[in-house]
Amino acid sequence: MSWQRIRHIIKKEIIQIRRDPRMIRVLMISPVVQLLIFGYAVTTDVHHISTAVLDYDHTRQSRELIAHIENSGYFDLNYYVANPAEMTPLLDGDRVKLGITIPKGFAHDLAVGKPAPLQVIVDGTDNTTAGVVMGYLGGIVSRYARDILIERRMRMGAHMIAIPSVEDRTRIWYNPELRSVNYMVPGVLAMILMVVTTILTSLAIVREREIGTLEQLIVTPIKATELMIGKTIPFVAIGFIDMTLIMLVARLWFHVPMAGSVLLLYALAAIFLPTSLGLGLFISTVSRTQQQATMTSFFINMPSMLLSGFMFPIANMPKVVQMITYVIPMRYFLEIVRGIFLKGVGIDVLWPQALALLILGVTILSFSAMRFHKRMD
Repeated sequence: MSWQRIRHIIKKEIIQIRRDPRMIRVLMISPVVQLLIFGYAVTTDVHHISTAVLDYDHTRQSRELIAHIENSGYFDLNYYVANPAEMTPLLDGDRVKLGITIPKGFAHDLAVGKPAPLQVIVDGTDNTTAGVVMGYLGGIVSRYARDILIERRMRMGAHMIAIPSVEDRTRIWYNPELRSVNYMVPGVLAMILMVVTTILTSLAIVREREIGTLEQLIVTPIKATELMIGKTIPFVAIGFIDMTLIMLVARLWFHVPMAGSVLLLYALAAIFLPTSLGLGLFISTVSRTQQQATMTSFFINMPSMLLSGFMFPIANMPKVVQMITYVIPMRYFLEIVRGIFLKGVGIDVLWPQALALLILGVTILSFSAMRFHKRMD
């Protein structure tokens, strides 16, 4: 292996990238724009839930409950209806996500100590939002019931027997404010890093074939391994540049905390990048045009994002699908990025993920090298 020939290939790639302004924009601007878009759009926080209320009781207690719901900041009481026939079109037309009906006798049931039921209708077309909405409303109703109990105890004084209760005092670690952006933005960093490096590397050999320069490389003494290394090293450097830009935006714009070591994150990213670059090289060996390479990259990257735990917990997936996730490199890198960003853990905790990435990287690169031939098909 000649490092001099590899240096010439690297120089050629850098010159080719510099001569393509569109490529520079894709490499430097696109990741930052994607992070800004995903950072705001990909969120699990739910606010301003459009709500319709049907109050049959019209008492102080029913109005207090409605005020508790409105003052929570999560619900917008946009509609007050007089009968169920008015509520149904609002739910059908997607104008409200939640319908609350307070039955007649609500205040009376509370006064005599009986359960006071509420009818709650939630739009379940989006099951994730529906679950969050039910959690918000359940917490508000529980707090309202507790306030009523405390008020009754104070009013009756010693005449009322104290009812034992369990009070949870929760302390949230790693993300005290429960900001979804703190969880999502590190995931977006891993996703963009994988997508950009995979697509760019997949186009490396295919572009040579399309513009006709692959024939010139064939008549040179460059070996297939040297050509592969020379093609990938520039994209490793580009991956680190993109990673630096994304981290700066995450810290300075979204104020995502960095609790761990930045150097450790770069070191483990150096293990992750060969896996995505190896996938890109494999794609370039099975594609004949840049369009085919792009579509194949999309076909590989999309399942990787969905099955990596980026948005959906792996523990909630079927057992068969969970087994598949063990061969997805992004799964391990996501755990690394979020662990370093939010928990501040070190290599003593992350070594299993690093080892898995190393094994996958060696396997993918070796397989891609076996398929990589310096010849024209």
